[in-house]
Formats: sequence, structure tokens, C-alpha cells
Amino acid sequence: MHIKALLTQHIEAVFAELGLQSPALIQAASRPEFGDYQANGVMAAAKRAGINPRDLAANVITKLNSNANFSAMVSATDVAGPGFINITLAASFVAPALTVAINPTPAPQTVVVDYSAPNLAKEMHVGHLRTTIIGDSVVRVLEALGHRVIRQNHVGDWGTQFGMLLTYLEDSGNESDELSDLENFYRASKQRFDDDDDFRDRSRRAVVALQSGDANALAQWQRFIDISMSHCAHIYDRLGITLSDDDIMGESAYNDDLAGVIEALAAAGLLQRSEGADCVFLDQFKNKEGLIQPVIVRKSDGGYLYATTDLAAVSHRARRLEANRALYFVDARQSLHFKQIFAVARAAGFAPETMQLEHMPFGTMLGKDGKPFKTRQGGIIKLADLLDEAERRAAALVREKNPDIGLEQLNQLAKVIGLGAVKYSDLSKNRTSDYVFDWDQMLSFDGNTAPYLQYAYSRIQSVLRKSEVDPTLLPSNAIAEDQPERRLAVCIAGFNDVLQQVAEEGYPHHLCAYLYDLATRFTAFYEQCPILVSDDAQRTRRLSLANSAGITLQKGLDLLGIDVVDHM
Repeated sequence: MHIKALLTQHIEAVFAELGLQSPALIQAASRPEFGDYQANGVMAAAKRAGINPRDLAANVITKLNSNANFSAMVSATDVAGPGFINITLAASFVAPALTVAINPTPAPQTVVVDYSAPNLAKEMHVGHLRTTIIGDSVVRVLEALGHRVIRQNHVGDWGTQFGMLLTYLEDSGNESDELSDLENFYRASKQRFDDDDDFRDRSRRAVVALQSGDANALAQWQRFIDISMSHCAHIYDRLGITLSDDDIMGESAYNDDLAGVIEALAAAGLLQRSEGADCVFLDQFKNKEGLIQPVIVRKSDGGYLYATTDLAAVSHRARRLEANRALYFVDARQSLHFKQIFAVARAAGFAPETMQLEHMPFGTMLGKDGKPFKTRQGGIIKLADLLDEAERRAAALVREKNPDIGLEQLNQLAKVIGLGAVKYSDLSKNRTSDYVFDWDQMLSFDGNTAPYLQYAYSRIQSVLRKSEVDPTLLPSNAIAEDQPERRLAVCIAGFNDVLQQVAEEGYPHHLCAYLYDLATRFTAFYEQCPILVSDDAQRTRRLSLANSAGITLQKGLDLLGIDVVDHM
């Protein structure tokens, strides 16, 4: 059920009938006394038409109420303030939504999603967290709605640094144990490169051999990649990330396409030589001084850049993968880069105008000092270490609340609560904003946190267990009667609306806000509407509502990549 879409359709049809062209602007009501939804588009429509907005709102309501389909959806409408339309849904319309079915989109697309993309010369660190979990959540939502999603893990697996790394690996006797700590391995090889002239020369020769396709160099490079990716795979497994080896499409995958990119740019009349480098100049990228910022695609020494690889990736995704959309979950500092890449790709014909190219930027994870989150010594925090700390803190919290808990259950809860807290703390923030990483806040059982939602789910399961009723036998279309019942039912009915919003905009925090609202409404319902001690009709109806709320919480958290447990 897509309530916002249905309401929008009805109201904009009336606007058109009245000769008005304006969006309905439907949103959930902020307070119960305003009904369930509000239409805020009347004021803009009235302003354009030069008429009183309250008069227009009243006229719109009259026409809406004469429509039988609209009347079946809505039990009450009224004008509020300067021309808002308050809408209260009919209980009989809401009831079928308690089946908690995710409605597939009527127009499925092929969507390429570029996310995670760690540099394989180093272990994953906190800087990789946001792209990985935000991208994976949006992927889950897109797939749930029926879109064909193609994951692309554009790992950093090419470039001059690999000559240094491969030479150091060879000098160490090709022992894979050397790569058990990639950070130390990289640091040691960089030190050798800086201090040892012979090592530096051999490293440069290794780069040439690698880029020219030398079989031995490629074999050693592949071995390094395999070991490096095993570190990433371990992190993905711990976090429940849905990326697999089949999704890897690193920089190296486009190596054979780069010369073709240059040729295509030249053929399109876009290529210019500037200080020995091949560049593309587009008028839309003038700086404050009126000078155009070039997109460099080939250096004066013949080397290619990230821009060249990204243009090859756009072409691949458009022509070979036949994508309708391509989403790039890359931090906000790369915004100009992607604006340029997308503009050049359009100008060169690498992507048709019908294909959506969307950079999905995100902000930085900060420490409490307002600076990028690092160790006390100022080093970058490994992601594995962060997750270990999350589980340790969650275990201490669980043990404090339940000293007699068994070790197996403790470890399970520590993983579910700790990792869920880390993910939700990030996902619940607007992705374009920086946010402060705060252990105490994210592990709290109060407020908009994963533990709060997980506890609400476990409370629902406790009620269902005590009822001794098989949840699958409960009616799925109970008509809510009391106000707390109605508010909970209406919230459940809005599940598909928020999923559609996340799919369209790529902001998982909307789903988090919805789930927090759902858990809050369930808590109010639980406190104000006795369930197990009610009469038979009330008991069945309220158990149905509780069960539907639990299913929605579980499905919603799963789309965020967060687990639930029946006992907490």
C-alpha cells in the first residue's frame, strides 16, 4: 500500500480539474490532532492562482469527498491554518496493510550501486564504514521493492603503489603471513621505498611489468588482491554486508578500456592538450576567476587518472550493464569530481540522457572533539578494532543487566546489539551531515537507537509467547478501534511509503525515523491498551496489531542490515 501516492493522485487530480498545476505535498501529520496525513500544496496553488488558500482548500475537500474511491480511503478531512488539509484515514482502509507486505514497484529498474570500494593496499578502517553500510542498506531496499540491483565494489587494486607492495612481498619470501596485518605491511614497504634506492628502482620496474601484463607480476598481484580481499570479506561477514567476490569490479577491471576512453573523447571533439596533459574543458566548471577547471584524463607521462577509470566505469554500466540508474556512495569531498565525470560522460555520449547518474555523498564520522574519529594516538582506527570494541561494550552492558546470563547467549547478544548499534547510529543520521561517534548514546536503550528498537521487538515476542497463540493464525486485517491502536495501525500502513522514499532518495535515515516512530507508538499502545487481560475480541485484535508491529520492525531493521533477537 502506497498511501502518499494514492492521496497525491487524488488531490492533484482535483488541482488539474480546477485548472491548477501544483504538487499536493503529502506528508505524515506531525501530531495526532492533525489527523494522519497533511496536504500542504494548496497554499502554493492558491498563490499562483491569486485566490484565498482556505477557500481553495475547502473547494478541494468538497470535490475529494464526492469521489467514492477517495471516500473509501478517508474518514475525515478538514482545513487547518492558512490552507493545510488534514486527512484522517478510514480504519477499514488501514486494516489490510497489517499484512505487512512489501509492494513491488510497478516499474522496476536496473540499478547499479557503487559502494564500499576499499583500497586493497590497506585494511578497512572507519573511513570505509559509511559508504559500506549506507550503500548496503539502500541496495536491500531497492531489491525488496523489486528492482534489479547490480552491486559494484570499485576497489582500489591498481596503480603505482602496487609495485612497492609486490616488491616488498617478494623480498619477504612471498609469505602470506606477512599480510596478516596490512597496515604494518604497507607501512614497512613504504619505509623501504623511501629509504632504499635499490628497492625503489625495483618497485618502479615492478609497476611497469604489472601494467604491461607480465604474467609473473600479475600472478603475484592477484595473490596480494586475494589475501587483501579476505580481510574485507571478514568485515563484510561480521557486518552482514551483502557484497561478495562476484561484485568486485576494481580499477584494474577497466585498464584495457582506458585508451578507448581517450579515443572516444577525441572523436567527440572534447579533448584538449594542456601543459602536456590530455584534458576536457567544460564551460560549466568555471571558477571564481572565470577560468575553467579541467578534467585531466591522461597525464603528460601517458598515465591515466581516477577520472579516466570512472569514465570507463560509466560507459560499462550504461552499455554493458544497461543500467537505468547508477548510484555512487562516495564521501562528499568527491562532489566536484563526480559532477565533472557525469558531465563529461554525458557530453561524450558514454551514458544516455535517460540514465540517472547520482552521487550519493555522505559526511564524516567525528569524535567528541569535533575532529575526524581517530585513536587517542591520532592514528586511523581499523574497522575490525571498532567492531571488537562495540561487541565488548555491548557484552558489558548486557552482563550488567543480567549477571547470570550464559556465555553463548551473552556473545550472541553482544554481537547483535553492538554491531547493530554501530550501524544504526550511522544510518539514523542524515547521510550528508557529519556526525559525532558516541558510544554511550548509540548503546542506550532509550531514544532513537538500535537497542531501543531491538528491545521493542523482543517485548512484542514476549507478549506473543505469553499469549500462547500461534501468530500465524492471528487475523491480518484487524480494524483498530482505540486511539493508540489506530496510531499504531496507521504507522504500520505507511511502511511502503518510507521504503519508496529511501529507494528514490537514498537516505536510510528516513527508514530509521519511521522505525523509531513505530517503536514509540507500540510502546504507547502497550502501556495504554492491555493485551493479555482484555476480552477475547480485544485480545485478538491487539495481538494482531502487536504481531504486525513486530514483523514490520524486523523487516525494517533487516533492510538496514540489523538483526533482532526474541529475548533481551
